[in-house]
Amino acid sequence: MQRTLILEPENDQPELFGTPGVNKAIGAASPKASALLLIVDGHAYAYRAFYAIRSLSSPSGEGTNAIYGFINMLRKMRERLQPTHIVVTWDGGLAAERMAILPGYKAQRLPSPPDLDRQIEEIGTYLKAAGIACLSKAGVEADDWIATLARESSYKGMQVIIASPDKDFMQLVDANVGIVNPGDKSESIWADEHVRNKTGVSPAQVLDWLSLIGDSVDNIDGVPGIGPKTAAELLGQFGSIDGIYEHIGEIKSPKLRSTLIEWEPMVRRNQQLIRLNDTLVCELQLTDCGCAEGDLTVLKGLYAKWGFKALLREVENLESKRKAA
Repeated sequence: MQRTLILEPENDQPELFGTPGVNKAIGAASPKASALLLIVDGHAYAYRAFYAIRSLSSPSGEGTNAIYGFINMLRKMRERLQPTHIVVTWDGGLAAERMAILPGYKAQRLPSPPDLDRQIEEIGTYLKAAGIACLSKAGVEADDWIATLARESSYKGMQVIIASPDKDFMQLVDANVGIVNPGDKSESIWADEHVRNKTGVSPAQVLDWLSLIGDSVDNIDGVPGIGPKTAAELLGQFGSIDGIYEHIGEIKSPKLRSTLIEWEPMVRRNQQLIRLNDTLVCELQLTDCGCAEGDLTVLKGLYAKWGFKALLREVENLESKRKAA
């Protein structure tokens, strides 16, 4: 079960992300360059937490491993990165336009365990109580929300960090946009040089690089015989997929040349599949993404329900300090 969380504007003239026709018009209202937006790939972190922590349950016997792991990973990220704004995005299903291009798109992925789906619902309840903005809509992939938020925020001069293990987001990296990967023990914020070291190409070339080699995670085939190194060499020589096909006769290897010609329709298809949609209409106000303190009363109830004793003590101590102030 997917939960749809749509944030509605609270006034008649909200500052919106990704609203067609207003991007440049609202540039004058851009936040200061010191502002930092943390965009969290919700399902990726919930999934990771679910499998990283086992046999954790509430006093009533319901599983809480994904909830506990998600909360702690998010807390650690916030402490380390100190964002001024934060939003958690969730998948609302597969994009119809990608399914139309490739009916088998992500078809190999197994359904989420029912207990994980239930805990994701609970995570949504926690985020609301904690004052953390969430974004999801039926038929919209989280990747496209992330692309829209990142591009718009970067345009406005904000620094953006995307928290996700998904390699597709390397195509979004620029002077204002970086990536943190939960699987990277160095805890580095990936920038241009990290992308180049990983792929052999620039962030602007990642889309074409992936279109050549494919993406097995999303059930997207690559060109037979072309791996990451060959793809990087081709893009280093010709700049882009368009450049490769404009100068196809300059490729010395007859086998590679004929393979590229044969599989060009698939390469062009892959570009459409892998390119992230950064032009979604998003009725989410920047002010909704501020780092609020949350509702302590609701948080206490949730922590007690889940049996999170240490977190409950933290909230109770904070509440006591507020009363004493």
